[in-house]
Amino acid sequence: MLKSRKICFENLLYEEKSLILELVKFTNIERTVHCTSNKFTLYMNILVVRFRQMGDAILATSLLNTLRRNFPEAQIHFVLNEKIAPLFQGHPSIDRIITFDEEERHHLVHYLKRVWQIVHDTHYDVIIDMRSTANTMLFARLSPHTDYRIGVKKRYTRLAFNHLIPPCGNKSMVEHDVNFASPLNAIKPIDPVTDFTLHITDEERQTFGAYLQEQGLDLNKPIMLANVTAKLASKVWNEERMVWVLNQFIRHFPNFQIIFNYAPGQEEENARRVYQKLGNPPQVFIDVQARSSRQLVAMGHYMTLFFGNEGGARHIMHAAGCPSFVVCAPGNSKTVWLPQNSVPAVGISPTDFATSAELANMSKEQQYELISQEKVWEQLKTFTEKTL
Repeated sequence: MLKSRKICFENLLYEEKSLILELVKFTNIERTVHCTSNKFTLYMNILVVRFRQMGDAILATSLLNTLRRNFPEAQIHFVLNEKIAPLFQGHPSIDRIITFDEEERHHLVHYLKRVWQIVHDTHYDVIIDMRSTANTMLFARLSPHTDYRIGVKKRYTRLAFNHLIPPCGNKSMVEHDVNFASPLNAIKPIDPVTDFTLHITDEERQTFGAYLQEQGLDLNKPIMLANVTAKLASKVWNEERMVWVLNQFIRHFPNFQIIFNYAPGQEEENARRVYQKLGNPPQVFIDVQARSSRQLVAMGHYMTLFFGNEGGARHIMHAAGCPSFVVCAPGNSKTVWLPQNSVPAVGISPTDFATSAELANMSKEQQYELISQEKVWEQLKTFTEKTL
């Protein structure tokens, strides 16, 4: 395969330029086309590395969408953990998904061989390492001829990258993610995209809609997905207060249908206990479940509102276009994890009721105690009325 070619268009006529651009569409050449006065890039190969959890990878689609908008002809490859890869299949801003399983990621020799193969099978014009750890920066280290090697500014990352991005700090995670495209302003002015998105097929969406109807839900009435529990106990707001708020919600919005989000095991046990404490109300469809992450995206297309503990499910709902009001766990910044874009997202947090100095002297349980049921209900009621 031929490597990247640089061609000066300065003295070419418009018709000649157009002919070349049409011609290269039918070749296997990976290239960057330059003018002396105006750089522009065609058919670049871009590698984005984003190992970690589902929520982080979902937010990273804002960067992928930014790259797609600004370089529509580029080949965009996305590296992530194998277990979350199905969620990103068919995404219009991803041309190829490259996955690593747990064995590959934690066996150094296998990992090195795989990274070497990836960056040498394809010549990448751009490598963006969104984590920039000692392991992930090997993609850039093993591809020194890549023009744009972009990573996070850390004490050791200059060894791998020629463009460094400041750490997130207390900025929105989406703002931080999109900032990885800023070095490419040298090629063309970058138009950022702050929406993070997921894609499912019409068939997947329609199939899940039919399932909801089979379970007795009326798709013409509003539906709320309630995240009453979580995988980690440290991210679950007081259960009695959650029950009180949901009771208020049911009384005030009797037309709403409610689905509980939970995984099998302890989460399901917790959710069914909340359901019983509510008195098994007919508005709650306790047995309705999304049995995969893609089904959860499909569910999001039918949800009017997401409420409950903040976490990965909220990111999926947001990506599906569902407004959300959440209770944020102590230590989780609203600014960072509730990005503001075209989909409304509001949260309530211990930081709303105490200063950083005061919170530093409190346990997580004490911080959660600052979030009263009355304040949550007041804000949820207002948010719901605006959403409707």
